[in-house]
Amino acid sequence: MAKVSIKNLPGEELFFGHAGCVGCGGTLAARLALKVLGSKTMLVMPPCCVMAVSCFYPQIPFRVPALISSFAGTAAVLSGISAGLRVKNKEGYHVVGFAGDGGTADIGLQALSGAVERGDRFIYICYDNEAYMNTGAQRSGATPRGTRTTTTPVTGASQGENRPKKDMFRIMLAHGIPYAATASIAYPVDYFEKVSRAMNTGGPSYIHVLAPCPTGWGLDSSLTVQAARLAVETGLWPLMEYDGGQVQLTKNPANRKPVSSYLKMQGRFKHFAPEDISFVQKQVDDYWAKAREKETLPGGMPMW
Repeated sequence: MAKVSIKNLPGEELFFGHAGCVGCGGTLAARLALKVLGSKTMLVMPPCCVMAVSCFYPQIPFRVPALISSFAGTAAVLSGISAGLRVKNKEGYHVVGFAGDGGTADIGLQALSGAVERGDRFIYICYDNEAYMNTGAQRSGATPRGTRTTTTPVTGASQGENRPKKDMFRIMLAHGIPYAATASIAYPVDYFEKVSRAMNTGGPSYIHVLAPCPTGWGLDSSLTVQAARLAVETGLWPLMEYDGGQVQLTKNPANRKPVSSYLKMQGRFKHFAPEDISFVQKQVDDYWAKAREKETLPGGMPMW
């Protein structure tokens, strides 16, 4: 496939007319991915925001086959479709899972682990809005430490989420997966290129894309892309990929912005005191200092 660019993307839209919230990062992640994947895509989704705003008759915005799996079974269904295509000698199709962080890092992790271990050929895209947003912004395993959610409130003894964000990138690398990457809706060309490389991997591929949720993040709907960009510019969300046994950056935030610029724009961190912001800044600074010392990435994400 030719190098992906804005100029050579098809004009055809394979996902439009959904009922998502204004500024929804998850639906943008789906639309962008399908621009590269094309019409020969078989999509599997568990219950999640994108499914909830898309798959209710007569409103079906997907112009490719889209199957709803059980919450825990997305990757198992991907394995089944992949096996069926192989048995029938069908080539050129892309079997793609598209799930939120709850359906990936928590409820769907066992099936994903098994499918990757078996080496089935599929692409799994996790759009990460850092909580169970479809059901009211409950915490997930991908919720950063200190985040206010409906199940980690800021009241008295509780000061938000008390556990660090689960590092799905490192977990996938531990499985020996052929290709894994992180992405952001604020950097579409980087995302396009990673989807393209995943399409051409002869086995399982995993892409973890940051997709802000204005409703759950306490963010103005016009600031979705800006928040996603700041996550990268502050060093909180490294854009990287694992391919050919090596982890490398696809964008180097050489002059990182302070994490306060990202945290203070969101209502879910409104309760952060200066020492909380300093804690997050230190986590990020330590991560990038370690990367410089080794002249490589530590292999995961800054956990806070």
